[in-house]
Amino acid sequence: MIDYRNETLASCVVIIPAHNEVNDVQSVIKQLKQCCSYPIVVVDDASTDGTGSKAREAGAIVIPLLVQLGAWGATQTGLRYAYSKGYQFVITMDADGQHEAASLPDLIQPVLENEADVSIGACTVRGSILRQIAWVVMKRVSGLSLEDITSGFRVYNGKAIKVLTSKLATLLEYQDVGVLILLQSRGVRIKNVEVTMLPRRSGISRIFHSWPSVIHYFFHTLLLSITKRSFSK
Repeated sequence: MIDYRNETLASCVVIIPAHNEVNDVQSVIKQLKQCCSYPIVVVDDASTDGTGSKAREAGAIVIPLLVQLGAWGATQTGLRYAYSKGYQFVITMDADGQHEAASLPDLIQPVLENEADVSIGACTVRGSILRQIAWVVMKRVSGLSLEDITSGFRVYNGKAIKVLTSKLATLLEYQDVGVLILLQSRGVRIKNVEVTMLPRRSGISRIFHSWPSVIHYFFHTLLLSITKRSFSK
């Protein structure tokens, strides 16, 4: 277990965006509670299956959204909650059981030691061929050198939180290329941390479950990558 006597660690919160994750959200919260004592906030992205109720039963704070905002919109809602409450560090992770709470010490360390403002749990061996193709294309077009650009398993410090709660960040649809380009344009240091990830226990990826979804993602992200200079304004 992480040592919580450190005042820095005491100012940390876990944000979990969740949409129809009723089968997994409770076990994710329980595993987190076994590894750490951070407050856990589940942003219920207009689920229709009782995800919010299950998360509340497991001891999480639940922020219910009346309209589905998508993974990034739900995550930004959580970041704004953290900012309003004065938290200095935010951990984000998925509700589908892919991210292991046991990896948190390694993920947090670079941010606590001021080696980075953001750390990203990277697992490049995961995912379908669609995800692998997307990674290669997006990194080449955007110029990003990060290994895993789609991972939602991250730690943000105060500097990054301030950038990602801005109005400009609200215009983004996904948490990967646009968010990373915006962060880098503001001088935010980002570091990959190798972690292991488990297969999705149930449900489907919001992006990589079909070709139409991937095509929409490609065009949206390519446009952001091509026009990335606009973030420096």
